[in-house]
Formats: sequence, C-alpha cells, structure tokens
Amino acid sequence: QVQLVESGGGSVQAGGSLRLSCAASAIIFRLNAVGWYRQAPGKEREGVSCISSSGSAAYEDVVKGRFTISRDNAKNTVYLQMNRLKPEDTAVYHCSLPCGAAPVEYWGQGTQVTVSS
Repeated sequence: QVQLVESGGGSVQAGGSLRLSCAASAIIFRLNAVGWYRQAPGKEREGVSCISSSGSAAYEDVVKGRFTISRDNAKNTVYLQMNRLKPEDTAVYHCSLPCGAAPVEYWGQGTQVTVSS
C-alpha cells in the first residue's frame, strides 16, 4: 500500500508563491509518474501537472509558466512550486500516483491552497 502525504498549502495573496510537497511511503514511487490535481469548490477535479519517473514534466495550460514540478527520488518526494498565484488557483491540491494516461491508483489526502485578491 502506497501512502501519499501532501504538505505546504496555505493562504497567500495574489502574486504570491507556495511550494507543495508530496511524500510517498514506497519505493515504487521512483518508478512511476507522479502528478498534481486540484479541485475547487463546486468544480470537477482537474489535472495540474505530471512528472515522469525520469523527470519529464507536463503542465496544463492554465499553470504553464507559473508552476514548476520537480522530484527528488532519493527522498520519494515530488514538489510543486507555484508562483504568481491567482485567486482562481484556490483549490484543494492532491498528488496522485501515477499520472498521465494511466489510471490513478493512489491519491493523497490533499492540501488546501487559498489565494486572496
């Protein structure tokens, strides 16, 4: 069983930055793509970013140029650096394993990000 634990959420003003972390409990983390999704109140969950086991990253258009995903396989951790945050980025952010075309098998519990204008 894989456990994913997110941290780093919080409240910031528009234009601010946050860095989210997703720590995994199992070594299979290193062999899989890991992603970030978000769900805003009253909206469907949407993909944000995905990073392959080798470090190739993909982003949804709404976050390109503002968010950066990275991973440290030695620490079984994936990061999401979020800059120039906007109120519309407000959501609960979840990490997932895997991401991309493969169906998600594991979800983290989520971390709240609130951006005020």
